[in-house]
Amino acid sequence: MNKMLYAIAIIVSVSIGAVAFQFLATTESTDYALYYQEPRTIPAFELTDEDGNSFANSALENHWSFAFLGYTSCPDVCPITLQSLNAIYDDLQQIANNSQVLLISADPKRDSQEKLAQYIAYFNPEFKALRAEHNVLFPFTRSLGLMYAITDDTNDNANNVENYWVDHSASLILINPDGKISAIFKPEQALGEVPSINTEQVLTDFKKIVALD
Repeated sequence: MNKMLYAIAIIVSVSIGAVAFQFLATTESTDYALYYQEPRTIPAFELTDEDGNSFANSALENHWSFAFLGYTSCPDVCPITLQSLNAIYDDLQQIANNSQVLLISADPKRDSQEKLAQYIAYFNPEFKALRAEHNVLFPFTRSLGLMYAITDDTNDNANNVENYWVDHSASLILINPDGKISAIFKPEQALGEVPSINTEQVLTDFKKIVALD
């Protein structure tokens, strides 16, 4: 399946999933997040972390995991999200000391294990960065309710630089210690501004969700 078909398939899948999500999710117990009354199961998967270790469903268990899509060449959304999560990381740990932050690369071609290790450590050495090829990444991100699409993959032969962008969801997924999706935090998006997660809202609802668990 080529990249364009991946993009189309993801958009269709997410559109269908978004409709179902509205029926399954409720905000009755939270002020900002879309909260699942019945946490959503994540199908079996296996990614690789920044240290080259396997990261599968079992790695989610016994943790509160904040997961989002990104890539190391991202000019705005990704570094802003990582900086924001780093700024509140101590607060997240105070609410639940088994909290973890997961960056899922939507650009496996350029994001090698080594590159991800250097990138994620810059923001916080306790954060994790995950990767997989598209045949694994596509169904995994779809199961989280996220999407990504890669633009024309062209090479600048003169400079040997790969020039393409990756469009991806900016939402933050909260996974509970049973390894199931508990809630989703949508980014705030004003005209002409980069979508961003409101960290105060994350802290407010995370505290409520942990108390409900």
